[in-house]
Amino acid sequence: MHEDHLTLNEDRPTLLTVVVRVIQNQEWQAIYAEILQDFGFDRRKDEEAMRIAIDIMKHKSIDSLIVQKELESRIKAKTAVICGNAPCLEPELKAKELDNSREHVIIAADGATSVLIRNAILPDVIVSDLDGYIPDIIYANRLGSILVVHAHGDNIEMLKKVLPALDSNVLCTAQCSPITPHGIRFDIYNFGGFTDGDRCVFLAKEFGTRRIELLGFDFDDTHVSAMKHKKLKWAKRLIMKHLKLEL
Repeated sequence: MHEDHLTLNEDRPTLLTVVVRVIQNQEWQAIYAEILQDFGFDRRKDEEAMRIAIDIMKHKSIDSLIVQKELESRIKAKTAVICGNAPCLEPELKAKELDNSREHVIIAADGATSVLIRNAILPDVIVSDLDGYIPDIIYANRLGSILVVHAHGDNIEMLKKVLPALDSNVLCTAQCSPITPHGIRFDIYNFGGFTDGDRCVFLAKEFGTRRIELLGFDFDDTHVSAMKHKKLKWAKRLIMKHLKLEL
């Protein structure tokens, strides 16, 4: 993702931004096609989930520009501490003595939300496809965490159950959507990324983070299912290759 961002009061993107986004979208669509083939996912189910999420968000009447402005204020020029849900998260949190300091922004990948709450830390942002512990995610959202909900073919029923119950601090994303710039009013976005963990990284880059630090990530975890192991490999690939971060 590029380092220059639209300001949140622009009504339309600049020509340069449009060109950059076209290139980014071409790159992402190639990655997405590879993911679909590798996992045997059905693009039509992803598109169905996207349509359902759009419909729910329209009925909630959330102003996505306001949510994006708050996201940018929390992330821009700060260190993004991105928390995955590997077993190493809790000891790493304690070693770092992490708190809700204004010097950094805490972004939780789905199930990491519960670990953070257990350690008296409220994430500033949660990126979730709704397979974490939902009561904790809803609790954090109602206390002020911005929730970025990802819609895909395997979570359609959870979208129907959870999205209507959430506070107004919500954005939706879908991997089948074209890459979308922040600062524009849409019902659904795609900032890039596949798993909750790497979507956190793409989101932080999109909203102008100064630096990224990963906690609770174990890309070589051998105590996970074959499906999860494959997803971890994809997460590592996307973070390293496409965001040029060293792991």
